Amino acid sequence: MQYIKLKSRGSSVSFLQELLGKIGYEIPSSGYFGVETEVAVKDFQGRNQLVVDGEVGIKTWTMLFDKTKPADVFGSIFLGEQDLIDFAKRYQVDLAAVKAVNEVESSGKGFFIDGRPKILFEGHIFWRQLKARGINPEDFANDTNQNVLYKSFNRKHYLGGTREYERLEQAASISPDPRFREAALASASWGSYQVMGFHAIPLGYPSVQQFVDEMHKHERNHLEVFGRYILKNGCLEHLQTKNWAKFAKCYNGPAYATNKYDEKMAKAYLKFLKD
Repeated sequence: MQYIKLKSRGSSVSFLQELLGKIGYEIPSSGYFGVETEVAVKDFQGRNQLVVDGEVGIKTWTMLFDKTKPADVFGSIFLGEQDLIDFAKRYQVDLAAVKAVNEVESSGKGFFIDGRPKILFEGHIFWRQLKARGINPEDFANDTNQNVLYKSFNRKHYLGGTREYERLEQAASISPDPRFREAALASASWGSYQVMGFHAIPLGYPSVQQFVDEMHKHERNHLEVFGRYILKNGCLEHLQTKNWAKFAKCYNGPAYATNKYDEKMAKAYLKFLKD
C-alpha cells in the first residue's frame, strides 16, 4: 500500500478513512489527509502498540487490515483480468486502453468497506428528479432537509464514504410517496465508474431499482453499465481510437482538463502497453 501522511490526497487516503470509519473513528471520507485523519491515525497507532507518528506505512496498514478484514468483503466482488479481456473483445478496444480507463475512472474500487457500492448523492439532482416526476420540490424543502434537497450544486453537503448512504436515505424518507425513493436512487452516482442512477432506463435497465440492485452485485456489473454508457453516449469511438481528450470530454464533461483525465489516461495507456 501507498505511504501516506498529512496533506496526502487520493484513493489510498479514501480507503484509509473507510477503514478507520469501520472501527469507529468519525472522520470525513474526503480523500484528503487532514488534521482529523491524522489525529485518528495517531490514536489508532497508540492503541495498537505502534510508533505514534500519524503517518501510514506498511506497519499501520497491516494492523488496519488485521482489525477490519477488508478481504472478507472484497474477495469475491473485484474485477479480474478476464473481465477486462472480455470487455476489450466485446467493444473492440485495445486491452491496454481498457486498463488505462479502468485505472483512471474507477478510483481504485467500486465498493465501500461495508460491501455496499460506492455512491455520491447529489441534492441538486434530487431537486430535478422530483420535478421530473411531477413533484414540486419547493413544497418539501425546509431546514431539516437542506443538506439533501437544494436547487443548485453545493459541495459542502457531501459527507463522503458510507455516510453518503445516510444522505440518500434521508432524501428517500422525506415522503412515503415511492416516487421520492426512486428520485433519490436516481440522484446518486453508483459504483466503480460513478454512473448516475437517472441513466438507468436510457441504458436499458427496466427500472432505477433494478439498476441499483445490479450495482450491489459485483464490479463486473459496474463495468457492464460503463460499457452501456460509453456506447449510448458516443464515447466508445474515442476510446477505440485512443483520442483521450475527446473521450475524457465525452465521459467526464467539459471540465475534464481541470483534473487532467486525458493526460492520466494517456500515461496509463503507455504503462499498460509495455506489460
